[in-house]
This record gives sequence, C-alpha cells and structure tokens, in this order.
Amino acid sequence: MKKLNKKQLTILGIIAIVIIYFTFSSDDEPKQDEALANFYKKDEVSPKKLFVSIEASGLIEAISSVEIKSKASGEILFLGAEVGDFIEKGSMLSQIDQRTPKNILDQSKSDLTASNVRLENAEAQFIRGKQLHDKGSISDKDFEDIQEGFAQAKSTLVRTQVTYENAKIALDDTIVRSPVSGTVISRPVEVGQVISSPTQAVGGGTVLMTMADLSKVRVRALVDEIDVGKVSIGQKVSIKVAAYRDKEFFGTVSKIEPKARVEQNVTTFPVLIDIDNKENLLLLGMNTDVVIEVLNRDVSVSAPTMSLRTRKDIHSAANILNLSKDSVDKFLVDYREGENFNKFIVIKETKNGPELLWVKIGASDLLNVEILSGLKQDDVVFILPSKSLFDYQKRFKERVQASFSFG
Repeated sequence: MKKLNKKQLTILGIIAIVIIYFTFSSDDEPKQDEALANFYKKDEVSPKKLFVSIEASGLIEAISSVEIKSKASGEILFLGAEVGDFIEKGSMLSQIDQRTPKNILDQSKSDLTASNVRLENAEAQFIRGKQLHDKGSISDKDFEDIQEGFAQAKSTLVRTQVTYENAKIALDDTIVRSPVSGTVISRPVEVGQVISSPTQAVGGGTVLMTMADLSKVRVRALVDEIDVGKVSIGQKVSIKVAAYRDKEFFGTVSKIEPKARVEQNVTTFPVLIDIDNKENLLLLGMNTDVVIEVLNRDVSVSAPTMSLRTRKDIHSAANILNLSKDSVDKFLVDYREGENFNKFIVIKETKNGPELLWVKIGASDLLNVEILSGLKQDDVVFILPSKSLFDYQKRFKERVQASFSFG
C-alpha cells in the first residue's frame, strides 16, 4: 500500500475537520444555544497577588572611575600597582624622574637667597637716604630713586618666593599618590616610558592608571521603549550572571537615561541599576540578565482582564449572552469619565441573568486586574471573546460554508 506524503495528510486533515464541523452544525436552535454556551466561561471575583516584571540584558560597569595622571613630565622610574590591586588613598602609585625639577628647585632657592640680600641692602639704603633727605643733603629726585629701588627689591623677593614654592610643588608632583581608595582597573604605561604632563601637553597628558571603587557597581540594562514607562527610580531588580548561575544579586534602579539607542530598528533606553558588590564577585564587563520588578501587590478584589469590555465591543459580547440591543444601547447612553482608561464594562451574572455594569480598575498583571469599584468578592463575571475575534470566526464560518456550497 502506498504511503501518503505530508501534503496529502494535511489535505485529509482539513477535510476531516470540515466534515466534523458540518456534522455538529445545523439550524437546530438547541444546538446553537449549546454552541454559544461553549463560547464563553465564567470566573469569580477574588483576592489575588498581582506580579509584573520586565526582562532586559546589560553589562556590569563601574559607577565612577578616576584617571590617574602625573602633573610632572619625564621618565617613569617606579610603578607601585598592577591591574586588580586594591590601593588605599594616599598610597604611592608612581615616581617620575626628579632631576629636572630638582635642578629648578636649587636654582630658585639660590635666587631667593640673592633676593633676600638685595632687599636688605635696599632697605639699608632707604633708611640712610631718608635721614639725608630730612637734613636736605640729597635732592627729592635722589630720594625717590632710593624709594623705587627699595620697592623693586620687595617685589623681586615676592616673585622669587613664588618661584621657589612652585619648584617645590613641581618636585613633589614627581611622586604620584592615589587620590581615592579603589581597585586598579587599567594601567596602560610601563616603567621607563616617558610621559607628558596634563598641565603642559595639549592632548591632556598621559594616563598612568584608572581606578574604580568596585564595592558598589552598576548594570547598564537596555529596556525596550514599550516597557520603559513602567520603570521608576528605586524599583527592586534581580540580576543574574553566567559565572554564578545559582546566585541571585539584587539592586535598585538609580537612573533612566533620556536618550534612546536604536539598533536594528529596535529602540531601547539605558536603565542604570546600582548593586552592592562587597564580595567582589561581579567583575566589570560581565553580561547580565535583569528582571525589574514593576508590580508586586496583593489586591482584595480582582477579575480576569478578559472580562473587561469597551463601548465598541460590548454589543458583540452581549449578543452571545442574548442581551437585547435596546438594553445595551440604554446602558451606553451616558458617557463615563475615564472610559478605556480606568473605566470598563463587565457582564456580571445575577439571578435575573447577565447584567451590564461599569467598573473602575487599578493595577494589572495582564492576566488579572484590580477592581477598585463596581464588583465585590464572590461576584461572577463572564469572559467572552473580543469583537475582532468574534468577527473573524464569523467570516471564517461564512467562507467555509461558501466553499462547500453545492447550490
């Protein structure tokens, strides 16, 4: 016997479905009512826990990092830290060749000594000149020249003092110390390399090391633009990394950057999440899976989200339950503030049959929604298909009947 191929089996399956459909479909009214009864279901209004989370991915990065540079130019004679070392504030990181700064310091010290001698001489001349001028032994012009020489000696002394202090500072700058406590995350230079000073070089000088405090790091997670509106500062976040599959880290949202990133027509926004890293398990550059907790709340009254109807599709839902069009139109006469925002229609089961009523909703986890007013616990609501689904099924039925019509 010849085996049927996949395409032939598919065609036979479709024919079987159609045969079953027409077998159980007729113009008999009781069967239609039974079919409609299977077209919806009921659910009780009850307390529930609503939970919503957003998933994203990101990278571990330092919250803040410091570039270490030397104010002195010259050859590196010593480097006191490797990448990964933890350094205390004030520790010696590097030493630059001190010969040129030391020579400048010695010269400025000599100039300072000479300036002090000149000032002493100028002061003595001023005292003698004043005495002679008071007796009329020298002219006013000569005394004014003596005064000017004394003032210039004072000025020269100040300049040489400043030059001497700057020379001492320049010599001290050849020793580079850590401005903060942290971990060395990069060191692009080696001993023997000649570096330039950021105070003298146009390019900003040579970076000796980069340090960061890794006791607290952050994740830069990229959140889809659809979900970013649900994220707020202070929300709790769960983080997992591939290196520690059985360990869960926790952080909080610290910032939502205002500028989007667009990659392959996908728009995302960077969300910064701070994490305590006292055990130093999280390393910079690690890939992370992030779950941002958007909603986690117990509500006393909740209903299925599928039970909510709008003004546009209530007629199709009511028709399934045999509610007259006139009664629905009468119910919809008055417009309710907040329709399609926090006000929706539900169909409630009562002793007298289905009843339309407005409800006010709160938080939702997509499956269930908090009911703020309009329903109470143990009420029963109808869950019916949407108008678009109802119309699609109707059109599909008509197409099937037309395709198999034999006139």
